[in-house]
Amino acid sequence: MVSPPTADDLGGRSVFATITLPRDALVVLIGIAASGKSTFAGRWFAPTAVLSSDQMRAIITDDASAQGATDDAFDLLHRILELRLRRGRLTVVDATNVEDWARIQLLDMARRHRRPAVAIVLDVPLGVALERNALRASPRPPPAALRRQHGWLRSSLPALADEGFAAVHVLSSADEIDATRVEVSTERPT
Repeated sequence: MVSPPTADDLGGRSVFATITLPRDALVVLIGIAASGKSTFAGRWFAPTAVLSSDQMRAIITDDASAQGATDDAFDLLHRILELRLRRGRLTVVDATNVEDWARIQLLDMARRHRRPAVAIVLDVPLGVALERNALRASPRPPPAALRRQHGWLRSSLPALADEGFAAVHVLSSADEIDATRVEVSTERPT
């Protein structure tokens, strides 16, 4: 886990917001490829709390970009998620989650285990994600995939609050993402 940025790290800017999470929450990161989800997760959460679809593909195939292993990767991710939720462990799902059916599966798991689900949306401009994606090592998602994901994300935003999340936090710029702090409540879940 990377140390949180200080005001000096942020060029003297103050923090936009602090997101406080229940300590037994399911945190659903939502954003297109190259929006910064993995970087955000690495900054604020213990590595053991983060379940990444790329990480699951790597565990299964030794290749995080092996798209042919996606179904198996999500099967493994969901199995681990069930175990962590059952034990009341804060868990972060690092995947695009831009389609409602993917979020519904996660919300159903949280409900079954009586855990709050919190959405953190990294809604960076499409151009920023396309630039970042172009700098990634190959193989990387094609620009058309990012455009498609961006469309799904934009159409999902108005309905997120009604999907069953305890809270929805939308971060709309790289500066806002960098300046947002995440804290985990020390209060015992009720």
